[in-house]
Amino acid sequence: MKVTLKDGNVIEVENGTTAEQVAKNISENLLRAALVARVNGELVDLNSELPGDCTLEILTYRDEEGREVYRHTASHILAQAIKNVYPAAQLAIGPATATGFYYDVDLPFAITLDDLTAVENEMNRIIAADLPIHRETVTRKSAMAQMQGYNEVYKMQLIEEMPARTKITFYRQGNFVDLCRGPHLPSTGKVKHVKLVQLAGAYWKGDEHNKMLTRIYGVAFEKKAEVEEYLQKLAEAKKRDHNKLGRDMQLFMTEERVGQGLPLLMPKGAKMMQIMQRFVEDEEERRGYMLTKTPYMAKSDLYKLSGHWDHYRDGMFIIGDEVMDDEVLALRPMTCPFQYMIYKNGLKSYRDLPCRYAETSTLFRNEASGEMHGLTRVRQFTLADGHIICTPEQLEDEFKGCLDLCEYMLNVFGLRDDIFYRFSRWDPKDKEKYIQDPAKWKQAEKTMKTILDDLGVEYVEGIGEAAFYGPKLDIQSRNVYGKVDTLLTIQVDMFLAERFDMTYVDETGEKKTPYIIHRSSIGCYERTLALLIEKFGGAFPLWISPEQVRVMSLTERTAEQCKNIADELKRHGILAACDNRNEKIGYKIREAQVDKIPYMLIIGDKEAQNNLVSVRHRSEDLGTMSFDDFYKKIREEIDTKAIN
Repeated sequence: MKVTLKDGNVIEVENGTTAEQVAKNISENLLRAALVARVNGELVDLNSELPGDCTLEILTYRDEEGREVYRHTASHILAQAIKNVYPAAQLAIGPATATGFYYDVDLPFAITLDDLTAVENEMNRIIAADLPIHRETVTRKSAMAQMQGYNEVYKMQLIEEMPARTKITFYRQGNFVDLCRGPHLPSTGKVKHVKLVQLAGAYWKGDEHNKMLTRIYGVAFEKKAEVEEYLQKLAEAKKRDHNKLGRDMQLFMTEERVGQGLPLLMPKGAKMMQIMQRFVEDEEERRGYMLTKTPYMAKSDLYKLSGHWDHYRDGMFIIGDEVMDDEVLALRPMTCPFQYMIYKNGLKSYRDLPCRYAETSTLFRNEASGEMHGLTRVRQFTLADGHIICTPEQLEDEFKGCLDLCEYMLNVFGLRDDIFYRFSRWDPKDKEKYIQDPAKWKQAEKTMKTILDDLGVEYVEGIGEAAFYGPKLDIQSRNVYGKVDTLLTIQVDMFLAERFDMTYVDETGEKKTPYIIHRSSIGCYERTLALLIEKFGGAFPLWISPEQVRVMSLTERTAEQCKNIADELKRHGILAACDNRNEKIGYKIREAQVDKIPYMLIIGDKEAQNNLVSVRHRSEDLGTMSFDDFYKKIREEIDTKAIN
């Protein structure tokens, strides 16, 4: 049979030849590096027999898919090690991640990071044993019997949920067998270096109504130096983790009696939020947006009309079952239907379009407790929300304007280099999540793809990531640990204007249905604040710092002068504080550096007598200058929104 290789060469091999044998025939070096194969576009195990004439690509650690299989095999090694160390453990799932793997496991007792040493040692023993890994295809009945024999209740549940005619595959390494569709490496020895790094809790299937399992995270790399580099990055990430650093800097806190996912912004964090909101609202107004202010709650009737009641009810907070006058109320998860009602107040002409509404909205979403984290995923949050109602002819220009606003904001806040774009599309198989109108979905996605391609936007696609009413462009960002979250979104909506009977009169006097763009200019303020904390490690750009200048007295004799200087800065709109404590100046400076204050002014007798200020930036000593020169310097830095 003929096998076409990636380079286009065609070779003749015998029937029954495996991908691994082809690699061996090509070169010993390729055989040593080979991890998995792609046959006719499908990933398969190296020891799989080739199906006849086919295309073949041998993948190594250099290939993304090769690394993914490498790390997924590491997760199975972890599972085997867990069962060897803790025989009573019950296994759930164990996928690969961007840098490693994890496995969810039900343990009869709690474990700590110290306990992972024994598991990691067992993993290394399994790797050293270089156990061959074999794929087994079994019947549903046999699969259930095997998992029942091992008392693997989570695996049994997964098998029960599989379609009746699904081919069920196990992978066996030594005396360990696990349910998996594969593919995997040929043997455990192909995995070179692993390290267990974290413990966490995770609900089975992500559902808070299910049991909380123990999630064990690990990393897997080809070289030891890669592991060490990762651990160094992890240590740096922990220092920058907003959930720790934000609390240490007293930007926000949480309180059990207040509730999970309900962070309390402290004075410094609230000041940063205020600075951000004022800037965003002013910029939106400059770009032609009209400010609205709408209620935090509404009757269920409004959400039924918008579709949220049918497609998003589980994510909403319902206020009791029934209230006065038999009205069911719910806190708003988004602002759209409220602004639509404002649009409908009065007949609109094509001359009134585009109609741009913007609002700093407090929103409420019933996030699962296992999903909430710091400021990035919360139950009450603040969104720079907005909607544009426009004609079909205006759609592309308005979309372009939304993208320009988003990119401007990302540049100003110093986040532009940390994002990527995702074209989020619907999944026609998901009947529950989406409004069912295939023709309109096809039109909406075609229109949006044309816009994105015309604008030259480079994006990945996400099937099943669209909003229930339309496709969207998600601007994605990674936190310090590499986890991806949506920061901003621009959505094209061809459904809700018709549902709400929103119209405009065109040039001919005929009533038409407009298009709607849902957009955010900076996204969720809490999540953006979390990213800023991590991006700058708390050393924020001057313009957004909650305390911009700290004035310190060198002696008691200059205390009054310090207060006068701080007051003068405040009169000029600078966020200044005065430190007149009877402490050594070195102590005051170190404390200000720990607090990451951008500028420190030190006033001694010499400075007071000559109307000068001694200036220290948080990273260097800038020497002595006049107050006017210092003020001009920081005013320019603030006005230009400089990112240091």
